[in-house]
Amino acid sequence: MAAVLRRSCGVLKSLSRFDWRLQHTKPALKHEPRLGFNFEFTEQQKEFQATARKFAREEIIPVAAEYDKTGEYPVPLIKRAWELGLMNTHIPESCGGLGLGTFDACLITEELAYGCTGVQTAIEANSLGQMPVIIAGNDQQQKKYLGRLTEEPLMCAYCVTEPGAGSDVAGIKTKAEKKGDEYIINGQKMWITNGGKANWYFLLARSDPDPKTPAGKAFTGFIVEADTPGVQIGRKELNMGQRCSDTRGIVFEDVKVPKENVLIGEGAGFKIAMGAFDRTRPPVAAGAVGLGQRALDEATKYALERKTFGKLLVEHQGISFLLAEMAMKVELARMSYQRAAWEVDTGRRNTYFASIAKAYAADIANQLATDAVQVFGGNGFNTEYPVEKLMRDAKIYQIYEGTAQIQRLIIAREHIGRYKK
Repeated sequence: MAAVLRRSCGVLKSLSRFDWRLQHTKPALKHEPRLGFNFEFTEQQKEFQATARKFAREEIIPVAAEYDKTGEYPVPLIKRAWELGLMNTHIPESCGGLGLGTFDACLITEELAYGCTGVQTAIEANSLGQMPVIIAGNDQQQKKYLGRLTEEPLMCAYCVTEPGAGSDVAGIKTKAEKKGDEYIINGQKMWITNGGKANWYFLLARSDPDPKTPAGKAFTGFIVEADTPGVQIGRKELNMGQRCSDTRGIVFEDVKVPKENVLIGEGAGFKIAMGAFDRTRPPVAAGAVGLGQRALDEATKYALERKTFGKLLVEHQGISFLLAEMAMKVELARMSYQRAAWEVDTGRRNTYFASIAKAYAADIANQLATDAVQVFGGNGFNTEYPVEKLMRDAKIYQIYEGTAQIQRLIIAREHIGRYKK
């Protein structure tokens, strides 16, 4: 571990003259509320952002198109991100991690997504898989499963979605039956990001067979080692976008899980799984903003070079207004995820703001990608130009970690609930 830390520190010093693994403080806003309303980043946040930006532009962008074409898992980039301290940022210091807040993680995520959202999703899925253990794991569970992710670039995954249960989490059919000191897991999961690369999974299963039992008591959360007998990993799915991300179905057939791997206790799984989203949806929104910013930048640069009817595209009012609309949307979406992240970092329940950020950022990412293709015209429809990939990559933001419709259900519930009180 000491060798790993020395290597990481050396790389970071060369990039940004800042030793992340040895010089870490918690997010400034959490410890300095006297600052009040403030748009200025701390020096540490600026360093994190600069390191992620340099990595995305110099190492991710040059190879992103090839990874999109081949669908190959970006192992070298993931290892590099781990070396730079850009992965697993939520892991507590007690487990060897940086213990960063959600706001800081979002700054990193936006920059990585600017380079390639497929790479960013592979990295961010680790945070989703870790989050139930971070918020609900005991000391032994955290040190065992989070600690190993800081010792080498390993992956984990969040196993909740099933072929017949996506947004309807309460409809999960995977069962957990207790026998002695073990639970026997049987069921099938689907669309699991990092499914074929994970070292371990967070798994949600029904532990109470009574269909009348409410979701808040019917499900249990487990930590499952990926090499446990009975875990059957399916083929890599060929998706519309974010193609280098590893997405698979996983079958659990008579998988034995020790009771020590239960999070909190039997029946607590649903609340743990949903609680993780309050912390992971702001980074997902940040990823969508990164894609949106890339679309805006590509469209603007192209409009400053391409001429039609004797003048630059940007000199046509129709194009300049379109770029203005794109800029408005990306700036507002950025403020939205930052508010959601700030809320959870200050210890407040941020469900309302997290869903607003996720829904709005996902929508504008799709709008900006489409607009960028339009600015490029016929070239935008061609794989030789970057914006067609952005358009394909953007769609999933309206689907994973809660669809656009589910976010609106949550926002409506939270909004109307305030008035009922």
